Amino acid sequence: MSDADDVQYHIEVGPGDVAGTVLLPGDTERVDRIVADWDASEEVASHREYRTVTGEYEGTPVSVTSTGIGSPSAAIAVEELAEVGVDTFLRVGSCGAIQPDIDIGDLVITSGGVRQEGTSAAYVRDTYPAVADGEVVTALVAAAERLGYDYHVGLTASTDSFYAGQGRPGFEGYVPERGTALFEEMVAANVKNFEMEASAILTLANVYGLRAGAVCAVYANRTTGEFRVEGQGRAVETANLAVHLLARMDAAAAEAGADRWHAGLSLD
Repeated sequence: MSDADDVQYHIEVGPGDVAGTVLLPGDTERVDRIVADWDASEEVASHREYRTVTGEYEGTPVSVTSTGIGSPSAAIAVEELAEVGVDTFLRVGSCGAIQPDIDIGDLVITSGGVRQEGTSAAYVRDTYPAVADGEVVTALVAAAERLGYDYHVGLTASTDSFYAGQGRPGFEGYVPERGTALFEEMVAANVKNFEMEASAILTLANVYGLRAGAVCAVYANRTTGEFRVEGQGRAVETANLAVHLLARMDAAAAEAGADRWHAGLSLD
């Protein structure tokens, strides 16, 4: 364990407590589902909404830290994990799809984020893009393909509000006009899904020169009106395998003397 002086204030981990790659679920209970597939695991911290476990998956070091709901708490996790040496972040979550061809239980792999949350605006101007790292996206796609799971790659809209901000009726049916307009605009612009953390995580990672991506299970389709809690296991399995594939990609790039992994490098 780390020296007390090096332990981060909110997440209560220090250097050496976590791997270089960390999975970021919102739900603390999803941590148990994630580590169930690992070879070994040890809880290293639990404070507020932040629960952290470190271990190995297929021999690859990996950690998981829950972030709670929303971009403010997710940004704290990214800040403090980066402070102790983490360089790669994979959000593992759930979402509401807004395109009719996306089924309940499918996966959405985020290629970029529409920054409708306020947290990232504290870091950089609104026109700065929230872009997922290409290697992380590739690893997530490869993992979903190997596992045989249906997935969609595209843009994710991240909001601070689950209800009004995503055009859902609030208390007594309240829906502000701007919430409805945003929903309609995002559908027309071919945005794949709504959730509440990805764009802040991606923005911070880019600002700091780190890698990040996101995979979410579709629990609802807002255009068809369907809702079922389904697909969490697929998102978890895909993220875990993607961490292992990323490690292999990094090793292949290092062996070839390349700055980044590319399609010309073998993983075998």
